[in-house]
Amino acid sequence: MSEVMLQQTPVARVAPVWVDWVRRWPTPSAMAAASAAEVLRAWGKLGYPRRALRLHECAGVLAERHGDEAPADVDTLLGLPGVGAYTARAVACFAYGARVPVVDTNVRRVVARAVHGSGDAGPPSTNRDLADVEALLPSSRATAAVFSAALMELGATVCTARNPDCARCPLPRCAWSDAGRPAPAVARKAQKYAGTDRQARGRLLDVLRSTTGPVERARLDLAWTADPAQRSRALDSLLVDGLIEQTDDGRFALAGEA
Repeated sequence: MSEVMLQQTPVARVAPVWVDWVRRWPTPSAMAAASAAEVLRAWGKLGYPRRALRLHECAGVLAERHGDEAPADVDTLLGLPGVGAYTARAVACFAYGARVPVVDTNVRRVVARAVHGSGDAGPPSTNRDLADVEALLPSSRATAAVFSAALMELGATVCTARNPDCARCPLPRCAWSDAGRPAPAVARKAQKYAGTDRQARGRLLDVLRSTTGPVERARLDLAWTADPAQRSRALDSLLVDGLIEQTDDGRFALAGEA
């Protein structure tokens, strides 16, 4: 649950929601018994609400096929709804101590700098990134799991994207520092949110999360008045993603409430 929530979302925003979810749904079967609409409301404003639906689907599979527990091996985890290369390996490593490479943005940055001497990790490549980290893992299973956590923490707290604190780095050598800390080949662009389709989708979902049952299209129209075409596009995408449903009489509701 935490691994899915934390993707592209800061810990400070995730923590209170995670605590609420664990109290409300301490087991997969407990979450599976809830409706998709309940889960979407509990997701709140974490962003990327499709992850909430995938977690709900995953809970159902875990309850029905895996004895109400998350599997320990990567291949089985990869077969679960919403579980990709990172999440499967993170669960196997951090929950079960498996010796598997775990690669997130922070880990990619550390490897790019310390091993390859680059100021930026460049576009992700699952096979290449996993091979890079696999080559660094200690042979001991227990040590490898600790190393994976340490590598991730190093990127999050010391080898940060901006203003890395090289004086605190515990690594004996770093190819990037040895090369004079060259600048990234391509300057990073800040992701904007205001005015995007993502923001429009969020506003429409806010309306449906704040009520129970279907609402008229007019209420959704009031939630995003700046660009009617963008509003229609956002509404259509929410329907396609299965986050909302339309009733026979043309009203809209969260998934499972139409």
